[in-house]
Amino acid sequence: MYTQPVDPAWLEAYAKLALRVNRALSEAGHDAFLDYRGPDTWRTDVTEEELPPPGRLIDDAEKLLADLPADPQRATYLAGQIRALRAMARRLDGQVLPLNEFVRECLDVSGEWLDEAVFEEAHATLDAALPGPGSLAEKFHRWQDHHRLPTDAQSRIPDLIASAVAETRRRTNRIVSLPEDEEVGCTLIDKAPYLAAGYHAGGSRSSIFINTSLPFNLADLLYVVAHEGHPGHIAEQVLKERHLVQERGLAEQNVRFMISPHFVLSEGLGLHGQDILFSGDEAQAWLRDTVLAEYDIPADGSDFAAIHRARNVLFGVWTNAALLLAQGRPEAEVASYLMRWALIRESEVDLVLPLLNAPVGAVYVFCYYQGWELLRPWLDAPDRDARVRRLLTEQLHPATLNSATPASDSTEGPASAESASS
Repeated sequence: MYTQPVDPAWLEAYAKLALRVNRALSEAGHDAFLDYRGPDTWRTDVTEEELPPPGRLIDDAEKLLADLPADPQRATYLAGQIRALRAMARRLDGQVLPLNEFVRECLDVSGEWLDEAVFEEAHATLDAALPGPGSLAEKFHRWQDHHRLPTDAQSRIPDLIASAVAETRRRTNRIVSLPEDEEVGCTLIDKAPYLAAGYHAGGSRSSIFINTSLPFNLADLLYVVAHEGHPGHIAEQVLKERHLVQERGLAEQNVRFMISPHFVLSEGLGLHGQDILFSGDEAQAWLRDTVLAEYDIPADGSDFAAIHRARNVLFGVWTNAALLLAQGRPEAEVASYLMRWALIRESEVDLVLPLLNAPVGAVYVFCYYQGWELLRPWLDAPDRDARVRRLLTEQLHPATLNSATPASDSTEGPASAESASS
């Protein structure tokens, strides 16, 4: 529990710095990566003012860093956000760091090259988990095609998402008490640069966005919904709104710059989401009985859990690809690298390369593998549920994660959560 108040003027300066950096990114033609839920007057002030030059934004960040809140955990969280904003302001000011150093400045995790031995091990896991003859890529693509939702059944996606949300929410509620009035819908979109996204609109309303221009793999249903919904992004946003903003008054939680250390943990939690809720082959059994049978998709002898864990590792291929592009390597070479190691199809390359070529997107892709790998040993503990609750309800930071073991657990535990779900 935080005990020291924070000067409202400091919080306003922090929020306006984030809004100004976000506006500067947008006006420079980059993607905006700010989730802002603070006062509308601050947003209006920044929208209507003459945008300060990047050098002024750097100075503003330095002033905030020199006057952080007294509470160590809160200060560490906010310092990570501000350093990321400062790094973006420096980039806008023409200070271009090598990508690995830029990643370190923004995310406070390693941005170094990953040895392909990591991917070779994941490939071996995939090869053992996938049935039939052929190359690994052929086996993987055949597995995807075998479990693909028929094109003429895309109108059923909202129902499928709703069913998976109900199951993942029920299991998450055993770990941490969720609001009883929570509503999670499904929004179908077209031609987005991603397959799915989870968004909490505030209060009890959230939605999982699904890109219908990409094939929907029914074997991935729980993997996707656990990541985007519960215990992943939507659960985190809902619970932090309640525990941090409403109960503790931590207004900075309404100003989240996504290219920051916080989102390393968020994406890591999302990638661990299915394994947190489902042991062994429980997810595959649920899909077999609830979804696959309805579409007459027979069992093919594959191991869904092993496939998904290997795919988590292969997010590291994307970070290597971003480093190659940052070195000026030809796009054709990078495309071949992605197809060789990430096993993406040639038809998917055009969706991936623009993201990896964008300065902001190239940093964000490091959140996935780095977050998953960082949380893997931390969550492998007897008190895993307590650690999951901390990820969902506290301001944590990658650099201090090892010291963030639950000495005491003030959040609702399994007993009260089980009661709430009955």
